[in-house]
Amino acid sequence: MSDLSNFPITKRWPAAHPDRIQLYSLTTPNGVKVSIALEEMELPYEPHLVSFGNDDQMTPEFLSLNPNNKIPAIIDPDGPNGEPLPLFESGAILLYLAEKTGKLLPSDPSARIECIQWLMFQMGGVGPMFGQFGHFFKFAADKITDPYPTERYLNETRRLMSVMNGRLEGRDYIMGADYSIADIATFPWIRTVVGFYEAGDTVGMNNYPNVVAYLERCLARPAVERGLVQPSRD
Repeated sequence: MSDLSNFPITKRWPAAHPDRIQLYSLTTPNGVKVSIALEEMELPYEPHLVSFGNDDQMTPEFLSLNPNNKIPAIIDPDGPNGEPLPLFESGAILLYLAEKTGKLLPSDPSARIECIQWLMFQMGGVGPMFGQFGHFFKFAADKITDPYPTERYLNETRRLMSVMNGRLEGRDYIMGADYSIADIATFPWIRTVVGFYEAGDTVGMNNYPNVVAYLERCLARPAVERGLVQPSRD
């Protein structure tokens, strides 16, 4: 049995199954990337809820794993050379899991780097810009009088939606017929704009039919349905 006792985070969130990947997360668009990937790749994992309401992410135990106090983070008890591997940043975790399993990342060198390119597009563009739009549109609407920040991030959200709509023309997924970690990184943010932010009409999702169809396609996957609710809030 794997020994994870050297990781302080396991004092706050004990590992009932230390031989499984330990996931510390919450069902945010960034958090579900990893739970969905683990479900898609059929990797055994043990989810632990990191509650923002309780400031779990600011505790010494969590900061020992991710000093940047963000979810998700993992410990893989069977990392490189058989040693436990702690890891944070959702994009890095997706790449690691894809390389570990040989799944959801093309093996052809050109296609592989193209997939990573679109993963970086999400990490550097879609996530930050959609998140800022959601902040000003949903959470700060009653705190600001200047429309500039909301309009700025709304326009950038629309621009990024247009980029994705063009990419998805004639494609089921970002890389074509094959679903990949680029999709796992991206569609949860589209879902959040439409669902959690309730901004579909404001963004004008009807102008991006390829994106709308793509989101429905991704959400219909059984592994996605399972991953979207892990860790459970119960």
